[in-house]
Amino acid sequence: MRNKLTKQNVDVRFLDKGEVQKMGGDKVKVLIKVRDGIETELAKKIQRIIKDSKIKVQAAIQDGKLRVTGKDLDALQATQALIRKEISDMPLTFDNYRS
Repeated sequence: MRNKLTKQNVDVRFLDKGEVQKMGGDKVKVLIKVRDGIETELAKKIQRIIKDSKIKVQAAIQDGKLRVTGKDLDALQATQALIRKEISDMPLTFDNYRS
């Protein structure tokens, strides 16, 4: 399963592995959940990092996502680089740039 997800460019850190349950004989069952969105605590931490950096962007938490808006594309890219540097243990995706 991990190989197929890797081929489709899905980060395996999005998966939460559950308990291994014996089915019968030599078969086992593992419940794997795929994370969707961002936890509120992590979103608040990222929002605090953005505000403390004094970059002229606004961050808002909406429906399990952190939305960052700003006038300048360079400010958004600087914010993206800052988040990647500070939060390296969680898989984060960035999308929806407008030109």
